[in-house]
Amino acid sequence: MKRIKAACICQVLHFQLKEDLGHDYAASLVRQEVEKYKQSLDQSYTKYKIVSERVEPDDSIVIEIIKQYNQSPVGDYLN
Repeated sequence: MKRIKAACICQVLHFQLKEDLGHDYAASLVRQEVEKYKQSLDQSYTKYKIVSERVEPDDSIVIEIIKQYNQSPVGDYLN
């Protein structure tokens, strides 16, 4: 019988600007979307670690994140 001892998923998320909106407004929406994403992780009690977060020249945001996979234990992945 096998048991999952630890499991995490590594993702690179690119929050892109909507093209049909003004640049400043679209950039503010992206920042809001990133904050909402982080809050949703916290509200669902998902353990995570943001490895990097960078703002691209077009004001889109790229986040590299390691997060808990389903409700599996995370082991040493987030240390």
